[in-house]
Amino acid sequence: MTFASIPPMRRPTRSVGAEVAAHLEHLITSGELRAGDRLPPERDLAASLNVSRSSLREAMFELESKKLIRRRQGSGSTVADIPRTATELHGNLAGIDIELGYATELRDLVEPRIAQLAAQRAVASNLLSLDEILARSHEHLAPDESMRLDIEFHALLAHAAQNPLLVTLCTMTTEWTRHTRVLSHRTALGRRISVQGHQTIYRAVSAQDGAAAAAAMEQHLREVREISVAAPTR
Repeated sequence: MTFASIPPMRRPTRSVGAEVAAHLEHLITSGELRAGDRLPPERDLAASLNVSRSSLREAMFELESKKLIRRRQGSGSTVADIPRTATELHGNLAGIDIELGYATELRDLVEPRIAQLAAQRAVASNLLSLDEILARSHEHLAPDESMRLDIEFHALLAHAAQNPLLVTLCTMTTEWTRHTRVLSHRTALGRRISVQGHQTIYRAVSAQDGAAAAAAMEQHLREVREISVAAPTR
């Protein structure tokens, strides 16, 4: 029987269970672990991650509650499929030729709400994942890497909102507004403004202040648009 390969965690944390959950959730949301992948038995997985079985069990309960894994007595744990409604939404929208202006309007409506819900619903593992992205984000990164971390931050924020339909909408608006994102990350100033915006959003989310998180996201999106308009096209 073949099990999915689980790489080691990067660093310890104050909450081992939350760190394990954040680590595994990142592997799932980034696509390193795919739907249907079987996780190793808990005894083996705990040993490979160098954590106690109680900490691992705490993490697995959290991932199950988020519907990221399925756990069945006697058959172990597997990475869950995307919920049917989210899959259908993605399929229905993927082939639509969306004008950038419409996509931007949709993003302006959806992402502040995502930030607000994330502030209300995020758990420790979500905050750890967001914090890790911020720790790796700075203005001196290459534009491609900066944009990759930007996209990952917004995706993790959507997952923290605990609504698969919002995750799907976030994914689609990311694809539709990719050109704007490319422009905003071309300069050090644009990358710095992006990181500062994420930091403000994160502080509001970690403080569980939904209104502040939504306002911070609205300001962040405005600043990104302004930088994109001012950025050189070559």
